[in-house]
Amino acid sequence: MNIPQSNLPRVVIIGGGFAGINLAKTIANKNLQVVLIDKHNYHTFQPLLYQVSSSGLEPDSIAYPLRKIIKKHKTTFFRLAEVSEIQPNQNKIKTSIGDLTYDYLVLATGTKTNFFGNEEIETNSMPMKSVPQALNIRSLILQNFEKATIASTRAEREAYLNFVIVGGGPTGVELAGAIAELKNNILPRDYHDLNPSDMHIHLLEGSSRVLPPMSEHASEKADKFLKALGVKVHCNTLVTDYNGLDVTTNSGIKMQSETLIWAAGVTGAPVEGLNASALVDRANRYKVNEFNQVEGYDTIFAIGDIALMTCKDYPKGHPQVAQPAIQQGRLLGKNLLRLVDKKPLKPFVYKDKGSMATIGRNKAVVDLNAFKFGGFFAWFIWMFVHLMSLVGFRNRVIVFFNWTYNYINFDKAARLIIRPFKK
Repeated sequence: MNIPQSNLPRVVIIGGGFAGINLAKTIANKNLQVVLIDKHNYHTFQPLLYQVSSSGLEPDSIAYPLRKIIKKHKTTFFRLAEVSEIQPNQNKIKTSIGDLTYDYLVLATGTKTNFFGNEEIETNSMPMKSVPQALNIRSLILQNFEKATIASTRAEREAYLNFVIVGGGPTGVELAGAIAELKNNILPRDYHDLNPSDMHIHLLEGSSRVLPPMSEHASEKADKFLKALGVKVHCNTLVTDYNGLDVTTNSGIKMQSETLIWAAGVTGAPVEGLNASALVDRANRYKVNEFNQVEGYDTIFAIGDIALMTCKDYPKGHPQVAQPAIQQGRLLGKNLLRLVDKKPLKPFVYKDKGSMATIGRNKAVVDLNAFKFGGFFAWFIWMFVHLMSLVGFRNRVIVFFNWTYNYINFDKAARLIIRPFKK
């Protein structure tokens, strides 16, 4: 892999998500050689992927080159590769571009879409966990609008204009709201030969309310906002089958749709090679102690969504969102420096900064420890937090101007079919 030999201890980080980049920045130029490995050469700001899918933002405004993050760090290296196996007995990993030894290994591989074993749904639905997948959804939505204009029958046109989103968590709720704004603001202006009333957005959630991880207050507000936008919310509804056209559910609801977006859950993305006992089967997450050490290993760590750290407040592990990943990455960086200096490690304690979700223009819900509110003020807070969390000043400026333009003009400027999608 052409990594220079060094007397410094080598830390290999697998994954350039929130956890990986915060760890890399914390230990940069600190008497450690750092190797960051990812299958993409950019960091993705996943909370805004849905805006790429719905033509609100271009992908380069939520992606940031990993090499640019580490460019001033002389002892930090990046390699574009996929890791296939860990060989812990030899302190070595096997990758698509060669093998590499390590002194400390950090797994920050995150999650992948969970289809719960349903292969037909996996084949025919649209996941949204990466920039390419978000672009696929954007192309498919716009292509279906075009096909609807030339559909020969009403049933065919309705299938193109039926959009089904499975999963009523933050991702599903935010995407449903964004597509509803396409219907309300873009369809009447761009597609004069289509009737907006023929377009339907269905949000299917398996539990009794949308946004189940958030408070009941947030769920009620979100449900109200979604219905005001014209979204049809179906709770206690699970999709049991989808063949690319026919949607089958456990509640007897049947519909035809050319677009089913799967936002119903995630599972860990582990790497082969560690003891089976270190992995929680159902969640595919590594068991870690309070120092993020993987169970059974002293020099292998896991952080972020792939790590399952149980404690009194979080008996099922921390939520798989950005804040635990960021906080674990930063603390592990400090702990690795303590390890090198032979100092005691500090345990991880999660500081919950709250949760939020947006449901279209002027509508959002926010849960803080003592306060729960929704509406315009919540929407403004959501925008500010996400804007400040983006990596890179350029991305913040671009997103700010895009949002300002969209707000003033009720427009989504990125509705381009650059790369046609074929099912």
